[in-house]
Amino acid sequence: MEKIKIGVLGGYRGESMIRYAHTADNAELVAVCDKSEDVIRNVKKKCGEDGITYYDNFEDFIKHDMDAVVLANYANEHAPFAIRCLKAGLHVFSEVLPVQTMKEAVELIETIEETGKIYAYGENYCYMPGPYEMRRLYKEGKIGEFEYGEGEYVHNCEPIWPDITYGEKDHWRNHMYANFYCTHSIGPLIHITGLRPVKVTGFESKMNMRKARCGSYSGLFGMEMIELENGGIIKSIHGDLYRDSIWYSVYGGLGRMETAREDADKKGVGRLYVNIDSYSGEYGDGEHLDYHPEREHDKVAESYGHGSSDFYTMYNFVRKIQGYEDADTIDVYEALDMFLPGHFAYRSVLQGGIPLEIPNLRNKEERDFWRNDTACTDPKVAGDMLLPVFSKGNPDIPDEVYEEVRLKWEKKKIEKFGEK
Repeated sequence: MEKIKIGVLGGYRGESMIRYAHTADNAELVAVCDKSEDVIRNVKKKCGEDGITYYDNFEDFIKHDMDAVVLANYANEHAPFAIRCLKAGLHVFSEVLPVQTMKEAVELIETIEETGKIYAYGENYCYMPGPYEMRRLYKEGKIGEFEYGEGEYVHNCEPIWPDITYGEKDHWRNHMYANFYCTHSIGPLIHITGLRPVKVTGFESKMNMRKARCGSYSGLFGMEMIELENGGIIKSIHGDLYRDSIWYSVYGGLGRMETAREDADKKGVGRLYVNIDSYSGEYGDGEHLDYHPEREHDKVAESYGHGSSDFYTMYNFVRKIQGYEDADTIDVYEALDMFLPGHFAYRSVLQGGIPLEIPNLRNKEERDFWRNDTACTDPKVAGDMLLPVFSKGNPDIPDEVYEEVRLKWEKKKIEKFGEK
């Protein structure tokens, strides 16, 4: 079978995807686009220039002869680029997040439906060893019907804030509301169960000095309480609490399964605990399992980022294009099932914490109401529907903060990319 020709937009976050396309048997890296000379120079060092064309602008990049594009650009800009790529006849792998407005959500869905091209959402945490094994066990009915689950993605980004915002005052990370970056905590539970979220209540934490020192306007973390279509409940928490934590737990009518806490096992989500009974009503003898799940390609995948998941997202995307029916990708409808709970959780926060219905954009009749809804915290997109980044009003952060972050980035940039 012919290799899939792949171009990557964004050479910094796209490093893992570039590596996959450059080294995998089923893919070929043909183009890389990034506005940063340092990033391009770094990719050239690792991949060379034989058969690869490098671009510093999207307009030239999209004209390149390729089958698919990986979008690893800014998280709030994926949808517009995805739409353009799809209309140009290209399959799309979109990094986190899928959209930032309801208007974009409707446009993205309808473009995918019209073009028939493959769209795969790169929610890599779904493909980490523990959550992915939980999906297999759930699909086999091992714990019965889903009743309750928790997803936790805590990442104190203050130490790396210069690396990911570069001291840019208007960087999207400084303008994202507390519930925005939600699919790392919600996504795996949606992928495990296959259930659609129907209602959400949102919570937003207070501001603190860590956020102010970074130059971010949002609350420290966000939380969502989500009702699923079968009546089950998800508790999702994500944000910048002090110590990092990635953890998932699922309760069903026949038992419970959960990943290890990082403090309990250094492999964290690479370890799984399962406690299941053969029937419901009272405890039986059951099974008590404690193990590290293994998959066919783990030896190759373990050197990739995010607990090997960066390998599996790309592996499945390429195989999906090649027509393999068992390729496990996240389509646009599931991607929005992961994102919309966070989006509507913040609307809930702004309305005093009331529960809100989550629209099902699979239904064409529901789309028109949201077709022109640009509500978000991005001034370039929201227009007269601009939302505050913090529900109580954006704080005042002096320009000196961003200058300090920029200077830290200048030093780190030399360490990462070297002198020009």
